[in-house]
Amino acid sequence: MSNLVSLKNVVKRYQRGKQSVEVLHGVNLAIEQGEFLALMGPSGSGKTTLLNLIAGLDQPSEGEVTVAGERIDKLSGGKLAKWRARHIGFVFQFYNLLPVLTAARNVEVPLLLTNLSSAQRKQNVRAVLELVGLADRASHKPNELSGGQQQRVSIARALVADPTLLVCDEPTGDLDRENAEEILRLLQTLNREQGKTIIMVTHDPLAADHASRTLHVDKGRLVDSPVRSAA
Repeated sequence: MSNLVSLKNVVKRYQRGKQSVEVLHGVNLAIEQGEFLALMGPSGSGKTTLLNLIAGLDQPSEGEVTVAGERIDKLSGGKLAKWRARHIGFVFQFYNLLPVLTAARNVEVPLLLTNLSSAQRKQNVRAVLELVGLADRASHKPNELSGGQQQRVSIARALVADPTLLVCDEPTGDLDRENAEEILRLLQTLNREQGKTIIMVTHDPLAADHASRTLHVDKGRLVDSPVRSAA
């Protein structure tokens, strides 16, 4: 398998007043196409910063970030936004659904930026809602859905434009164990049966157990952990 993501000597610094704070220190990372990677680490370790660099939400202070064959650290704002729309599907801890829209309309939002016809958009929306097991909830608004169902809608929204990479920031952080397990099994299915490459930030070892590889971020550096089979 070829590498979908490659980071070389990546450093990230932020300015806090007059002080420069280095959050990532010379990170090197390769992620293969079709991998399900969990990034673990305590709060403030740099794991979300690392995820944001891979997803093109932020740019490194030094080093190279290559995703899907593109040096995204070289892209300007407008080109980077177009690149993200094409390649990245985002799943957040708090769903970020629009409360006035139905599940179907929430899922359709990323497609409004494409040239697809209304009929094609609706067909794509139906297909991903079916994939996440919510075809019968298409006309429900977020407040009529459980937390687990809302997160499945957000996963459908992330998938609807068929992104190259699914990035998940604490996707089960707001869910009880039963709903969290459902979401993690869904991510596993997307990885194993649909071949989706997934990077998931989590602080939960039980969530990380569903990934095919786990890396720990500690004080801005990557620490390998043994490869283990997903549960």
